[in-house]
Amino acid sequence: MSSFDYTSMGFITFDALCRPVEALPPKGGTYFVEEFALAVSGAAGSPAIVAAKNGLKVRAVGGVGEDDMGDWVMMKLAKYGVDTELMQRCPGVTTSSSIVTTRPDGARPALHKKGATGAFYVEDRDIDAVLDTKILHVGGVGLMDRMDQGRTAEILQEARARGVVTTLDVFASSADDMPALRRLLPHADYFLPSEEEAMAVTGREDLGDVTAALLDEGAGAVVLTLGADGALYRDARGRRHYTPAFQIDVKCTCGCGDAFNAGFATGLHLGLSIEDCVTYGQAASAQNATGLGSQAGNRDLATTRHFIETTPRRPASALFAALAD
Repeated sequence: MSSFDYTSMGFITFDALCRPVEALPPKGGTYFVEEFALAVSGAAGSPAIVAAKNGLKVRAVGGVGEDDMGDWVMMKLAKYGVDTELMQRCPGVTTSSSIVTTRPDGARPALHKKGATGAFYVEDRDIDAVLDTKILHVGGVGLMDRMDQGRTAEILQEARARGVVTTLDVFASSADDMPALRRLLPHADYFLPSEEEAMAVTGREDLGDVTAALLDEGAGAVVLTLGADGALYRDARGRRHYTPAFQIDVKCTCGCGDAFNAGFATGLHLGLSIEDCVTYGQAASAQNATGLGSQAGNRDLATTRHFIETTPRRPASALFAALAD
C-alpha cells in the first residue's frame, strides 16, 4: 500500500490577489479595491490543497525560498494537512510569487517572479519517497528549470513502471516547451492542459488535430479544459467524451485549471468512471472560480458532491460535442 493518495510535484507559488481591477493607477496613484487575498497557487500547489480538502492524503514536492513568502506557503500547506517533508528551501532564490489583478469578469492578468520552482531538484535518494503514492501529479512543465532537463521524465517513467497513476500539466506553454514535454508524454496516463496551452505547445488550432498530436506523442489520454465551454476527453483507446461546464457566477479564474486536476484525481482515487472523473474536475474548477484566489471556493468532498447534484450546466457547445462523436 502507498503512503499517500496523491503527490503533487512542481510549480508552487505565493499569490497576492485583489479585485476588481480594471486598470493600474497612473504614476503614483491609488485605486481602491473590494477584496484582497493571499493564496498558495501554481500547477502543483493548488492541486495539492484541493485534493487535501477532498480528503486525500497528499504530499507536496517542490521548492520555496528562504523568505517570508516561503514561510507562509509552508504554513498554509501544513494547515490543510499536506505533507511537506519533500519541500525544499532553495538558497539564493526567492519563493515563486505573483501579484494577480483580477478583472470584473474573473480574468486574472498577473505579474510573476520566477524563483524556487526553477531551482528545486529531486535527488536520487528521494525518488522512492516521491513515488510512494497512488497518483503522481506533475504540474508546471516549462518553469521547473532544473527538473525539466530530464529528471522529471525519469521520475514519471519510474512511476509508470511501479504502477503509479500519472497526471501531467504545463504552465502557459509555447512551442518552445514541446521538446521537454515530448520526453514526458509517453509516461503520462493523463495530460490535462487548457485548450490555449495545448494549441500553443502543438502549434495547431483545430482541437481534433491538437488532441491527436498529443496522443501521437504518447499520452495515454488528453483532457482539455475549455473554460466556460466545458471539458473534452480523448484517449489512446479511442474513447471520447465532452461535458459542458457548470453554470456559475465567476469571481476569479485563478487556479481553475489546477483545481480541475485535483478534482479529476479525486475521481480516479475514488475509482469513478472517466466521465465522472471529468465531472469532479469541473466541479472543483467551478467552485474555485467562485472565490478570490486558488481554492478559495473549494470546501470538501461532500460540498463538491452536493454542487454536482444541484448546479445546472451551461448549454453544450455543438462544436466541442462534434469532436467527441
